[in-house]
Amino acid sequence: MSRSLRAVAFAAATLCASAGAFAQSSVTLYGLMDAGVRSYQTAGTDKNKEVSSGDMTTSFLGFKGAEDLGGGLSAIFTFEHFFRPDVGQAGRFNGDGFWTRSAYVGLKSEYGAVTFGRNTTPFFVSTLVFNAFGDSFSYSPSILHYFQAGGALVGDSGWSNSVAYKSPSFGGASVNLLANLDENGAGQKGNNFGGNVLYFSGMFSGTVAYQNVKNATGGLAAGLDNQESWQLGGAADFKVVKVFAQYGQVKNEGVAELKNKIFQVGASAPIGNGKVLFAYGQAEAETAATEVTRKTTSVGYDYNLSKRTDVYAVYMNDKKTNLSSGNSYGAGIRLTY
Repeated sequence: MSRSLRAVAFAAATLCASAGAFAQSSVTLYGLMDAGVRSYQTAGTDKNKEVSSGDMTTSFLGFKGAEDLGGGLSAIFTFEHFFRPDVGQAGRFNGDGFWTRSAYVGLKSEYGAVTFGRNTTPFFVSTLVFNAFGDSFSYSPSILHYFQAGGALVGDSGWSNSVAYKSPSFGGASVNLLANLDENGAGQKGNNFGGNVLYFSGMFSGTVAYQNVKNATGGLAAGLDNQESWQLGGAADFKVVKVFAQYGQVKNEGVAELKNKIFQVGASAPIGNGKVLFAYGQAEAETAATEVTRKTTSVGYDYNLSKRTDVYAVYMNDKKTNLSSGNSYGAGIRLTY
């Protein structure tokens, strides 16, 4: 082979190697399964004895991936599917969409990440991080008072047709922004916007979150123009105990105005190969004519069988103005994979 042909062959090989390096990609399969048994009763409801799913964390299956585009830029995607192992059905409830936990694609660089699709709301993230029971839709007072059926917030914990931005961390602080389009749905009043600031440094952490909702699945209720919400949260980890606190307000604006004041305090204390959990939350819903108060207390123990598997037991008492008290207790197992 002539010297010139060798040079061409070497250049071609170099370009192929460079292209391969820039096109590096990865895909990860992951998820969580949570199931157990319980006797469950919120204030004013009948008691149900049942095999349950997702009491501490909603079960899900996810796929995520990234492709290195070079120059510090990556293409990213995530799609995650809720399911109920107790009945072998998709979604959190009948009629729930298939990829409602997350379904987005975007770009990531040293300046942050921008994603398009269905994204988790920053308000939900702030709520779950700063309470002892995390994102438990069964036992966390904060999640119950904000997000569960009958809770203060309009809309879901994730927004479809949305654009999200997540900043890099600056000295422990990061910013998350989210907006969606109403896409001219019936009963919708405009676009949603939300965001939060998260701070983690040493033993202290904190958050401030805000969102304004003008559209939701099925449209806003008659007389509701928009809902404005904000929340403050914090935690301090003293090693022997970690304490949590949250306070927020949710205000419905329109013909029938309603203001919800919600606060929660809690603690998590390591004992043995697990931790004791405690949370107390109170929600006060005020209109011009009425005031309804809900008080929820949860106590539990979460025991680690391994790094991926834990078992838990929880008792919860739920009270609401003019309704009979509800008492719940349950136990379950949670596996992360």
